[in-house]
Amino acid sequence: MSTGGVRQVLRILFPPPRLPLGDGTLWTVCLGTLACVLLTDLLTPASLVVGTLLTVPVALSALGTSRRPVVVLTLLSVLASLLAAVANAQVDGFNRSDLSNRTVSLLAILLVGGLTLRSREASERAVRIAEDERLLTRERLLRRLAEDMGGPLGQPEFVTRAAAALQRLTGARSVEVGAAVRAVLRAPHALATAPDRGPDDTSLPSWLDERLPLEFLARPVGAGNVWAADGGRVVLARLQRADDSDLLLILRGPQTPLALTGEAVAALQPLLDRTRLLDDLRAGREQLRERGELLRDLVYAFSHDLRTPLLANAMNMQGALRGAYGPLPDAYRETLGNGLEANAALLALAEKLLLVTKYESGETDDQTSDVNLRTLVQGVLEDLRPRVEASRLNVERQLGAARVQGRRHDLRRAVQNLLENAVKFSPPDGTLRVTLTHVDGEVTLTVQDDGPGVPLSREGQLFQRFRSGGAGGGTGLGLYLTRRIAEGHGGSVRYVRAQQRSLFILTLPDGAAHA
Repeated sequence: MSTGGVRQVLRILFPPPRLPLGDGTLWTVCLGTLACVLLTDLLTPASLVVGTLLTVPVALSALGTSRRPVVVLTLLSVLASLLAAVANAQVDGFNRSDLSNRTVSLLAILLVGGLTLRSREASERAVRIAEDERLLTRERLLRRLAEDMGGPLGQPEFVTRAAAALQRLTGARSVEVGAAVRAVLRAPHALATAPDRGPDDTSLPSWLDERLPLEFLARPVGAGNVWAADGGRVVLARLQRADDSDLLLILRGPQTPLALTGEAVAALQPLLDRTRLLDDLRAGREQLRERGELLRDLVYAFSHDLRTPLLANAMNMQGALRGAYGPLPDAYRETLGNGLEANAALLALAEKLLLVTKYESGETDDQTSDVNLRTLVQGVLEDLRPRVEASRLNVERQLGAARVQGRRHDLRRAVQNLLENAVKFSPPDGTLRVTLTHVDGEVTLTVQDDGPGVPLSREGQLFQRFRSGGAGGGTGLGLYLTRRIAEGHGGSVRYVRAQQRSLFILTLPDGAAHA
């Protein structure tokens, strides 16, 4: 048998002890040694100085887990040396040479005991420092992992980042992450290699769409979610996914302990759970976006196609009123007039829907021009004169010169909505106050009426889509569209109730400020 074979047999028969020794083993060895040395010292002449060997159990006590055995065995060794000195003196007599030898033995025991205590303190300090360094390294690596995995991630982004982060943390030659589906690695998939190895390194083949070895899939009993395979050269881990196949992590040649890899995998699990929520939110948002686009397309098509028959119908009714079909009875003429008013309301609604759809989709025209807001307000009031006279309203105007940069048609719609709203809800013989001012780069249009106002509970919804705040109700698009137009021009609109009067305030930047 060769020398190496003999050493292997001896190592099997007499395995080296595991340090530190347990308390039971330590006391057995030390007290046994102490008893043997004491017995030898008692049976031999004092001149042989066997008592010096009492330092042996004291030195062996350093193999324990605490300082207590060192102190106890030092005291026992001193007592044993004194006992042997008294016994030897009674047998061999007393002389100065034996006293000197015994004194040297006692000093040796005390010296070895003191050095052993100091050695244990230094060893414990070194252990604490090493443990602190290990914990510091662990915390640093896990913090770096958390930083690498920061931010909102879907599952594809999570897999890519997890592979790269684990490769940096463990120093592995490569880290591959994928879904284990029926013993085959599938997407989501990512492969991260060490910086000194390119992604095309043939020594690091990918398992994507390949059948996995059984040892990659079968976890050893009690191994948890992290285990070693291929003689420890490959570390594998699993991340659980709800309602889906688990993610399999394949680390080739990691440099970190298995326990640290396990902690890193445990830190990744809650992050993976969060990705499912983010994916669900993204999918829901995409569905809402598609539905929103569909609804906008339907509204746009409906309102656009509605204008043609409405305009044709209005032309026919106006022609009938002008006598194109001969004389008409008064009752029929009145019916045609009501039809024209209803037709005009439908046309206005179609126009509002078209404009709302454009603002919602961001398709508003970017072409702006210089708009004389005073002339625009006067034009709207002139168009509303028949309705104002029918309600016997008193209109008070204070219209200063004001110009803004914007889209004339949209601004006219915003002003018309506010004035129509005021005329609609003003009581007969009431007063309508319209004021236009230009101060410090801002143009302010205020419209005040004597109407019943908006209930306090509904003020928060006043400028929302399809939310009508007036006493008489409505489509709920006019004020919403006014807000969108004002915001689209860099301004705002608000409502206040002052002195039992309703007050709408439209604020826009002047032409110079908006430009």
